[in-house]
Amino acid sequence: MYLIPYLLVDRLPFVASQEQVRRHYGQPLRQERLEIGLQTLDYGSWVARFQASGQLEEVTKRAPALFLLRQRVLFADLDRFVRQHDAGFFVRGGFVVSPRFGLAFVPDEPDWVTALAAHCIPAWRAMPAG
Repeated sequence: MYLIPYLLVDRLPFVASQEQVRRHYGQPLRQERLEIGLQTLDYGSWVARFQASGQLEEVTKRAPALFLLRQRVLFADLDRFVRQHDAGFFVRGGFVVSPRFGLAFVPDEPDWVTALAAHCIPAWRAMPAG
């Protein structure tokens, strides 16, 4: 996964609409509306989630390696990397959330990483810490 925090995930900019994603990537394998109101476009190896307004909220992808700060970070090293390079990181619901890098992940799970839009961080902070 190539990530420019809050701007771009691989070739997908955070300003992309659902319609733009469908035009570029085709029809998703599945789409659904989550209980929390987000619309998902599931392409199998990655999922885009949008607010009801159509604004891109987050992109979740398999990421055995990420490219951050012009360096390659293996998923196995991501927890340590975030803790060393983001003094503002926090944990919610088992996810390590990095405001600096705009991402969330569960260190002990397979290598799924969620890239977040900037407006998502306050909602993650508001979640119970437990």
